[in-house]
Amino acid sequence: MPAVIRVLPALAGAVLLLAACGSEQASPGAERTEGAPKAPVGGESLCRSLPVPSAGGPDEDGLTITGLYAWGTGSECASADYSAAFELTNQGPRKATYTVTFGFLSASGGSVDNVERTVEAVASGATVKDVVAMSAMAAAEPPQVTGVKVIKVRSVPTAEASSASGPCPASGVHLYADEGDAAMGLRVVGLHLVNCGTDPYELNGYPQLELLDEDHEKADGVRILHGTDAISTGAGGGGSPRPVVLKPGEAARTTLAWRNTTLAGDAVNAPYVRVRPKPGAAPVTVVPELDLGTTGQLGVGPWERDESSSR
Repeated sequence: MPAVIRVLPALAGAVLLLAACGSEQASPGAERTEGAPKAPVGGESLCRSLPVPSAGGPDEDGLTITGLYAWGTGSECASADYSAAFELTNQGPRKATYTVTFGFLSASGGSVDNVERTVEAVASGATVKDVVAMSAMAAAEPPQVTGVKVIKVRSVPTAEASSASGPCPASGVHLYADEGDAAMGLRVVGLHLVNCGTDPYELNGYPQLELLDEDHEKADGVRILHGTDAISTGAGGGGSPRPVVLKPGEAARTTLAWRNTTLAGDAVNAPYVRVRPKPGAAPVTVVPELDLGTTGQLGVGPWERDESSSR
């Protein structure tokens, strides 16, 4: 039998886990945007709804938790320990794709597990329902979850969402940021571009970058350097620019490098980077989570052919 659980605000979900367990699907009349996942919205048939504290309404990110569930071995859902249902409202002016990181908490308030969930193509003003699940732990007796909280919410205009694969965008290229590397205050993130179109794609020089803060406003006080040697000679973006012509299926990459040193003044955080691969190209917004400290500079290397990623 599921245990009664205290709930804190949370978000997003592993839809297939719960759907496989027989949860109900959103009805045709439910508020949801075209293209958003048809998420299960209730687990009552397998597990009673657990109490949710008074939230009063959506928080500043437009999120509201509507239920929390505990799944036992008799629930036919042994691959999920806990799940939370939520509603997400796009309070912005444009269709947006959301990525949310949230944490399931133990009785002591410590983290049991963090899970990331993406909700795609939420129209402006629309509300979607979805579910997030925490998979069963490998330990024989995993910690009991007593709450869930939102750790981080990121959103980008759907028209500018990055992609590494899937349908080829109208631009003819996939553009995305990798997970990056961090050591001793140095941060290095790769930007990758793949020609998924039918024509050659030419690059020459450096991508155009626009840094945005958490509110999607321009991050001021940051100088963008051509080349990364001023940040670190080992960052890998210090070469000279040269023309790169990508045939269909071929790839290129460049490097972002910065330090998060904080001295006097206010630290600058810019989660979002709006990238134009070349002048006149359609922008793509990536989320490298720039924590620039008070250094006031970001290095970007020139585009280089990426033999390892060509398809």
